[in-house]
Amino acid sequence: MQKTVSREEWLEARRALLAKEKAHLKAHEEISRARREMPWVKIEKNYVFDGPDGRETLGDLFAGRSQLIVKHFMMGPGWTQGCLGCSFGADQLSGSVVHLINHDVMVIAVSRAPYAEIAAYHKRMGWPFKWVSSHGNDFNFDYNVSFTEADRARGKAFYNFAEQDFMSEEMPGYSVFAKNEQGEIFHTYSVFARGTEDVGGVYGLLDITPKGRNEPPGGNLTAWVRRHDEYDQKA
Repeated sequence: MQKTVSREEWLEARRALLAKEKAHLKAHEEISRARREMPWVKIEKNYVFDGPDGRETLGDLFAGRSQLIVKHFMMGPGWTQGCLGCSFGADQLSGSVVHLINHDVMVIAVSRAPYAEIAAYHKRMGWPFKWVSSHGNDFNFDYNVSFTEADRARGKAFYNFAEQDFMSEEMPGYSVFAKNEQGEIFHTYSVFARGTEDVGGVYGLLDITPKGRNEPPGGNLTAWVRRHDEYDQKA
């Protein structure tokens, strides 16, 4: 049983913990700043995806915005449903989508399963984000979330920026891309494994984009946030 104390002792303990929480928040803000200063990689390959709007390039998926967050959703060819953990994350992501798409950030999911298989599960789950298939292109392999039979045979795969013991043919993560006024696309950031646990809420997602929270000093939400039914662009 947890120790029981007086209100005064509880306040003393809470203030001590608050000091640690503030230090953690400050460290988090510094990491977010460093993330925004990461160098970018120009995308030279022409990826084409299948989705609810037919065949679309990576550039098309930005849908007029300058930033794109891709949720690498674990669902391989032949799977009857998506990964449980990715589905749990998708439930949390869903409420963020309308705010992000009205703040210059498009959010989509990408899986290697053919689109017909994705569409059935997507309909069942009712999530508001767009979900497309990379079946037939190298996108999932290039961003180290899908793995080959050769990887399985050698028992190793490159995941989370290092060689790991082979775990599955599909793995989770997020990748972020930016598009400039000339239409050039850049890979700016990726996060995998337990690093995805802090991504899901609006601020957690904005913190992995090149522009960050992109709001006035002090974080005044009224500068850009609206009730989800008040936005011009719907999820």
